[in-house]
Amino acid sequence: MEETKLTFKRYEKKYLLSPETYAALRERLDPYIEPDEYPSSTVCSLYYDSDDYRLIRHSIEGPVYKEKLRLRSYGVPGDGDTVFIELKKKYKGIVYKRRVAMPAAAAEAWLAGERAPGEDSQMIREIAFFLDSCRPAAKVYLACDRTAWRAKDDPELRITFDQNIRWRRTELDLRAGSGGEPLLENGQVLMELKLPEAAPLWLAHLLSEFSLFPTSFSKYGTCYKEHILEDYVKGVIFSA
Repeated sequence: MEETKLTFKRYEKKYLLSPETYAALRERLDPYIEPDEYPSSTVCSLYYDSDDYRLIRHSIEGPVYKEKLRLRSYGVPGDGDTVFIELKKKYKGIVYKRRVAMPAAAAEAWLAGERAPGEDSQMIREIAFFLDSCRPAAKVYLACDRTAWRAKDDPELRITFDQNIRWRRTELDLRAGSGGEPLLENGQVLMELKLPEAAPLWLAHLLSEFSLFPTSFSKYGTCYKEHILEDYVKGVIFSA
């Protein structure tokens, strides 16, 4: 089994596919890809933000630099199961992700300000600085059913397909199950390319064949704009 990777630097491109396009594209991809180390999983994430949603508001403005903090698990964890605290930054189109692995109960307690992390490292200090400067709290839970693939000629090139993307604003705990309300309509599938550099010719040709173009789609961003923004604005107005 491969060692768990804790740092990433790559390009990420996202595409929203109809169920029909997804089925056809998957068939055409078969000669070029193979299952990733973890080919199928339920990806569960808690997104953290300030009380005024400063991080996501900044992100959807399309800045040169943006960052976000999330807590992620693969499957619904128990108290002692490993989860990942991820600090994800994007600068000029390049994604930098650093993460720390720790038990679910300890991770959620640290992020809630209830206890210290119990260890020290450069990544711990980076996340601690972010927590001190932004004072974030859990705002949204998001989950999806993911299949993951990698290119046969370059294992660093990964392709993931997220289906049944769902969200909730209650039970903001990874241990509380993976249920939620649908985020997308009509069975849409989110394809994400994780590229160490430019796409190979075979992939570029397939994207052209299916007339696929990248989108700036963000799960948390979409959730904020469609389900949170109106309530937040009303709350600000009525509390003024």
